[in-house]
Amino acid sequence: MLKRLAELFAAPLQREQSPWDQAAVALCVVLLEAARADSHFREEERAHILEVLREKLKLSEGEAEALLEEAIQVRDNSTDFWQFTRALNEAYTPEEKTRIMEDVWRIIFADGMLDAHEDHLAHKLRGLLNLDHPTFIRAKMKVLEEIRGK
Repeated sequence: MLKRLAELFAAPLQREQSPWDQAAVALCVVLLEAARADSHFREEERAHILEVLREKLKLSEGEAEALLEEAIQVRDNSTDFWQFTRALNEAYTPEEKTRIMEDVWRIIFADGMLDAHEDHLAHKLRGLLNLDHPTFIRAKMKVLEEIRGK
């Protein structure tokens, strides 16, 4: 009996493999976190996340939807946000992370308002993504100018 227990603990866990790499899931989780920061996940935020996934990761509509669904499950079952930003720091250059921050701002401003929770998350992401404050502000201002220009 002890031998059987030892075999059980020694056996690797059988998990369904994700078709997405860690950076893709992390990107989606960070965007999802921005969309959920104000406790509302609106259709325009969802649409923007899917657009970012299609463009940045070159995914089809169905693939982007599947990645978003996986990211929702991953985030809902995790207690640590740092693991996602760490994956982004390992996979992306500072310029690419700046563009991610711009996408975060686009999601935050999708409803035309800046909630205190959204602002807090944006500042938290700035630090976790190792972006300096001027870069962070430039990203925000770029998105605000885009919005005003529409």
